[in-house]
Amino acid sequence: MADRHPARRRRQTTIEFHLILVAGIACLVVGACGQHGASSSTTTSAGTTPTGNGGGSSGTVPANSAAGVDVLTWHNDNARSGLNAQETVLTPANVSASSFGKLGQWSVDGAVDAQPLYVSGVTLADGSSHDLLLVATEHGSVYAFDAKAGTLAWNVSLLGAGESSSDPRSCGQVSPEIGITSTPVVDRSRGTAGTVYVVAMSKSSAAYFQRLHALDVATGREVAGSPVTIAATYPGSGDNSAGGQVVFDPAQYKERSALLLQGGVVYTTWASHCDIRQYTGWIIGFDAASLATRSVLNVTPNGEGGAFWSAGAGPASDAAGNLYALAGNGTFDTQLTGAGLPAQGDYGNAFLKLQTAGGLAVADYFATFDTVAQSNADSDFGSGGAMVLPDLADGGGVTRHLAVGAGKDGHIYVVNRDAMGHYDPAGNSGAFQVVTGALGGGVFAAPAYFNGVVYYGAVGDSLKAFPMQSARLATAASSRSAAGFGYPGTTPSLSSNGTAAGIAWAVENASAAVLHAYDATDLGKELYNSNMAGSRDAFGAGNKFMTPTVSGGRVYVGTPSGVAVFGLLPPG
Repeated sequence: MADRHPARRRRQTTIEFHLILVAGIACLVVGACGQHGASSSTTTSAGTTPTGNGGGSSGTVPANSAAGVDVLTWHNDNARSGLNAQETVLTPANVSASSFGKLGQWSVDGAVDAQPLYVSGVTLADGSSHDLLLVATEHGSVYAFDAKAGTLAWNVSLLGAGESSSDPRSCGQVSPEIGITSTPVVDRSRGTAGTVYVVAMSKSSAAYFQRLHALDVATGREVAGSPVTIAATYPGSGDNSAGGQVVFDPAQYKERSALLLQGGVVYTTWASHCDIRQYTGWIIGFDAASLATRSVLNVTPNGEGGAFWSAGAGPASDAAGNLYALAGNGTFDTQLTGAGLPAQGDYGNAFLKLQTAGGLAVADYFATFDTVAQSNADSDFGSGGAMVLPDLADGGGVTRHLAVGAGKDGHIYVVNRDAMGHYDPAGNSGAFQVVTGALGGGVFAAPAYFNGVVYYGAVGDSLKAFPMQSARLATAASSRSAAGFGYPGTTPSLSSNGTAAGIAWAVENASAAVLHAYDATDLGKELYNSNMAGSRDAFGAGNKFMTPTVSGGRVYVGTPSGVAVFGLLPPG
């Protein structure tokens, strides 16, 4: 399995009585109660700040920042670079403990494992325009906050009638409940303000459910045809198969990797609960307009395992629409076809390239020479996330199309997206580059990229910067943070104004979590951390998945009970 350590979770906050009353009134007045399983919806005035379930324990955040830019998917773009290159407010000159700090903390009804998403310039039903922060919880709810003031525009529960969020399924990785784990994705081209796609897990007394929801960004209401219950089969004789078909069992999976919107299709990738069999490696794509199933692929159809963990990262994609993902421990067929592909179609513990034109299929792959031994020892690729690099010229002037990934063995693998290298039991010569010994631990996080530099934060290691030169990754870090990051390491986010004013943001998961800000050109220069001002900027316990969102002069960090908001402090 991709996690070696139990997840840290805290009990969800209790919803205040008056908000429950507001929810009931809104349900009657605006018709926001769903059927379904449609979601129930609470819509509140964006000019008010409810306490308890949305206003934030630290009060209303002052609206003293510029308009933000959209962050519509995990790590900002489909390449999964983690970069917002249009941040004009926050700079290395003004991010310091004297001028920057915690502005507020907005409470929700469960743990926030999904990265908050930022949707700018949304016109609400009353005609007012707001930048919205979308926050999804493990209690199965989605909240839309005014991203500056912290007021609540709407919130919905995606639980069906008589349902609750799922129990942890005898696995401590996501606990004490499983609702919405994966980061949603927003399509601004659909509806007046956009549509947000969300996968939620729930259960009734008789069954478990996985559903894909499509919500109107301005109202939180389900769009036509939403939700759909996720079901799939795929030809094969592997785990949970019958009659030559592998069957997707919703009870055996959680959608942990972020959703990907590519070419009008919403792609979902599935992890199991720990390594509790029976499970295999599923990728399922849904039409963004109709929510009909468009394509199904199982990457271990005649074996077991091979699920997608990815530290909350979703699959990456390139300009041609190909997907890149790291499959976890599982069956890999060492007997190859004449084309060098696994004979039975089993790609456990492999770096995958998936074509999407004409339906999902494995187009290429790379597997380590010891892939079977790695799976047997639970030291697989799948604990980390993949990232597509921009086109880079090598020393001979040849343009290279590369991607990067790392997992539990602590090596950084750079692959050529045009020829990924396949499997060779004699060694890893098929990889474009393998960097060994540069990281101080395994990778249970994902990298980021800015100005020709790849950033990694392995378990028990510093955040490190690795420059790319002539399409080769440096074999030693050019700079590193003084602070180390315990399990699960850190997934950094980057902000800049074009190629200038770069800041690397990283969260330290601990009993008292810490937000760090570093000069992106030299990680040895720490600009700020949330301990510098004593208890002023404390924001509580850490969370396994904590990927900061940066937009409009704000930094948003999901926590076990809400979102902590950081920015420039008001004068005085």
